[in-house]
Amino acid sequence: MSEIFHVVPETLHNTLVEAAYRHRGYSTDESASAARFCAEATRHGIRTHNALKALHLDHLFGSGSKGCVPNAKIEVVKSRFPAAQIWNANQKLGQATGYAAMDAAIKLADQYGIGMVSVDNAFHYLWGGGYVMDAAKKGYIAYTNCTAALAEVVPFGGKFATLGTNPHSWGFPTTSAIGYPIVIDWATSVVAMGRVQQLLREGKQLPPQAAVDENGMPTTDPAKAKSLLPFGAHKGYGLSLINEIVGGFIGGSLPTLRNHWDREPADKHGCCFFFQVWHPDAMNAGAFAFGRNQAENVKAVIKDVLGHGNEKCMLPGQLEAEAAARCAKNGGLLFSEAEIKAFNELAVECSLPQWQLNDFKVAV
Repeated sequence: MSEIFHVVPETLHNTLVEAAYRHRGYSTDESASAARFCAEATRHGIRTHNALKALHLDHLFGSGSKGCVPNAKIEVVKSRFPAAQIWNANQKLGQATGYAAMDAAIKLADQYGIGMVSVDNAFHYLWGGGYVMDAAKKGYIAYTNCTAALAEVVPFGGKFATLGTNPHSWGFPTTSAIGYPIVIDWATSVVAMGRVQQLLREGKQLPPQAAVDENGMPTTDPAKAKSLLPFGAHKGYGLSLINEIVGGFIGGSLPTLRNHWDREPADKHGCCFFFQVWHPDAMNAGAFAFGRNQAENVKAVIKDVLGHGNEKCMLPGQLEAEAAARCAKNGGLLFSEAEIKAFNELAVECSLPQWQLNDFKVAV
């Protein structure tokens, strides 16, 4: 049986989320960026990184700890490379930093064909796919990775968590070809910790070989999950390691210290972000078969991939596009009853009226 969702007006959602962030000391602009991001995650079916996850992360490691500083100012570090910027985020809110960094990379790509922004001393930006999707909708090829908030993943063959869930996110401007941008976005663990929290909230089980308990034994019980396992064994491990090494080049310190401010106080404890944007014109060799232009050629490539009996295969980004279409059809953002109850805890925190389940129609 399909899960029942209730339709919450986006303005009502954003009002509560902005109020929650302002209540914790964030500026109006930061709060608006956070609400925008959370709405986009929900719209595209990314329930593991919606406002509940964002504000829970902020409570644990952000404004509720030392990991995020409301109203922090980004410092642009001097660089000799015109197409690359280096930022010290000074623990600024991750969503606001992520949007600003992707916008800066786009401006660099407009001028140089490619733009790169490396961010040190950051607070987690949550769903990387949201930033590359936004860039892809504007016509750019985009990539981002980050070091996750905590070391929660056990390396392949190991027994102690020393890696983050460390997502990679790619976005491609394919809307004219297929109706939506291709977005390849994944954590390098079998599941994200946000998924564990969601399944616990919904009373569901984890897939096999996704997590281990405090004794290092595999478990499907989200309440017992202590650490996560990399997907694809050594392959997921290698992809997760990329983020840690990139972060190490930017300025990030030891993964096992990240957001553990009580350990080695003289060390660094923040995350690192990496953004790259390509202007499609900078990649155009101009010699496409049968006189096709670049957009026509990309469409032909996708058609060939999905041909030859593969017509029922899905493309990355398709589920997100379908989720967004369902939200548009219903005229709002979709939440489960359990999620609405969790939002009411935020309403109490902000002294706002609680949401009444009966006020929201059931989504079709």
